[in-house]
Amino acid sequence: MPEQEQLIRIADVAADCRIKKGHARKIVKRLGIEEHKRKSPEERHGQLVTHITKQDADRVKSEAERSRRKSPSQDDGFAPRSPETGVFYLIQLEPELDPGRFKVGFTSDMPQRLSKFRCCAPFLKEVKTWPCKSLWEKTVIDCVTQDCEKLHTEVFRMDSIDTVVKRSDEFFGRMPTP
Repeated sequence: MPEQEQLIRIADVAADCRIKKGHARKIVKRLGIEEHKRKSPEERHGQLVTHITKQDADRVKSEAERSRRKSPSQDDGFAPRSPETGVFYLIQLEPELDPGRFKVGFTSDMPQRLSKFRCCAPFLKEVKTWPCKSLWEKTVIDCVTQDCEKLHTEVFRMDSIDTVVKRSDEFFGRMPTP
């Protein structure tokens, strides 16, 4: 068992790699790295925090860097590999029965997201996607769903979905390309 001072918090490894903590945890699991739960003085209320060894932290950093350097020619053409960039999507959940009901959100893997949604909305229709940063998601949703009836988290209804498309086009027309 490694000594306390040789362990590094997953959150610190993620910050060093400039990735989200969840992405760092996925790399840890993919590499089969053993996690160590410890109480950390940085955390409030004595919560257990996941740590890994310094050597394993270096492996995670190398893997994160390798993923970052992946050339565009190796991309599958569907989605960026970085969890910080992806697409903002607009989908109709029931285009025939309820054409004004739609879902908006961010994903870094659109085919996978559509696959998950088809379980509960088999007739969904992808209306449009825009290149987006994950940090923009809440702002975009607030902007494009003005005057829409909120039905659930990220699910809305509006008389004309074309208005939402137009607002989204205008929003992303003013934003830099991620």
